[in-house]
Amino acid sequence: MAALVSSSRFARSMIPLVLHPRCLNTRNSFLKYGTIANAEEIKEKGDVKPISVPVKAAYELLQAGHRYLDIRTIEEFKAGHPPSAINIPYYHVFINGSREEPSVKNSKFLEEVSAEFGKEEKFLVGCKIGRRSLWASTDLLAAGFTQPIDVAGGYTAWKENGLPSTE
Repeated sequence: MAALVSSSRFARSMIPLVLHPRCLNTRNSFLKYGTIANAEEIKEKGDVKPISVPVKAAYELLQAGHRYLDIRTIEEFKAGHPPSAINIPYYHVFINGSREEPSVKNSKFLEEVSAEFGKEEKFLVGCKIGRRSLWASTDLLAAGFTQPIDVAGGYTAWKENGLPSTE
């Protein structure tokens, strides 16, 4: 059974974030790494954690002028993406037998993002299901970007919620 998580900061929008029970019971849960439930508490043990928003809130931010950084592989991006998204892969594709897996980290990721986004710019960071975007957002914060916002659930949740895409 999934748990609904909300926060006073986003309560007015009435957009719940659904977390899998496994995420609530692990030491390295999403709650530890910056979901809406602890968006106000962005420092833990001296580390800055990214803020995550559900896809409907991300869409509202996109409409309000935020830009969207899609960090999926080029192949994933070509299959469909949010409108006006910019693709800078966090991982490159590795062929594992007949299956493609994103597994080799893009060594120029921070450099490529720096060429496209300013350090103070507000932008969304999305991937397929939300794991890579959380890692990338953490790296971006560590590199001095002040306002990357992780898209919880990624493009999968984006499509499941019927939000516009290039598909």
